Amino acid sequence: MELEFLGTGAGQPSKQRNVTSIALRLLDERNEVWLFDVGEATQHQLLKSNTRSRKVTKIFITHMHGDHIFGLPGFLTSRNFQGSELIDGGKPTDVTIYGPAGLQQYVFSVLRAAQVRLQYRINFIQVRPGIIFEDQQFAVSAFPMNHGIEDYAYRVVEKDTVGQLQVEKLLKLGLKSGPLFGKIKAGEIVKLENGLTINGKDFLGPDRPGRIIAIVLDTKDTPEIIKAAEQADVLVHEATYGAENSIMAKRHGHSTSLQAAEHARAAHAHQLILTHISARYLGKMADQLVKQAKNVFRRTYIAHDLEIFDIPAKKSERKDKIDVG
Repeated sequence: MELEFLGTGAGQPSKQRNVTSIALRLLDERNEVWLFDVGEATQHQLLKSNTRSRKVTKIFITHMHGDHIFGLPGFLTSRNFQGSELIDGGKPTDVTIYGPAGLQQYVFSVLRAAQVRLQYRINFIQVRPGIIFEDQQFAVSAFPMNHGIEDYAYRVVEKDTVGQLQVEKLLKLGLKSGPLFGKIKAGEIVKLENGLTINGKDFLGPDRPGRIIAIVLDTKDTPEIIKAAEQADVLVHEATYGAENSIMAKRHGHSTSLQAAEHARAAHAHQLILTHISARYLGKMADQLVKQAKNVFRRTYIAHDLEIFDIPAKKSERKDKIDVG
């Protein structure tokens, strides 16, 4: 599991930062990529990346401001041309887009005006607070933010993984590898040929807890941030302004780097990554944002365009040892 920041700027692109788009790369977990916001020229950023558009199966839009959606029609259109690149000559896979009211109308209006005919289906899901996607592997929840328009943060939770089969214990019982091991791995109660009954759960190691990623963009302070980020392994949080511009941040519905750190600490997150940086913070000025945040939450980093952060799998089921900065 990896986070790749395709764009880390706020409002408008700059020479150093494109506007917002984040790719959650789930290549090992399900051979998919999920995008969070698709700012202008996201398709160009992907050309500089190893992330492939055809792998994108889900897109989550936080809100309808242009720096978060203007790249969406272009991305969808470029992805449409990938059918000829597929080995089997088939069409690109379908895409599901989650977002606030008006998103479907916006996308279809642009595609219709440009006379684009997609080879694949777009499924739109209008977001409401709560769980918006869930299967056996992941759950995604939406939390309302405070930005002046309908706006959501997203919390991605990986389901716990069943512990490893303790093969040595089974071999000591005289069992041999085969279909029986599969039943035991599934936690079933199994009766052996010698009449002994064993519970498969007794031969499994501790469950491996799933990872949690929270993505909080474009919002001023609200209690919902803490709910979205609770015990997150990684909290991605907007830091449009520094603490010296807190009044301006509040006026425009944004957060400072200091507020992001306070939210990370209050939520008992493990790691904080700052993004959505105003173009006024160039070069070393951006380092000041990190310095302000680290005074409150030590494990703080600032994202740069095309930077990738690895989110390693957890090794134990202990969830109480959380670094709170």
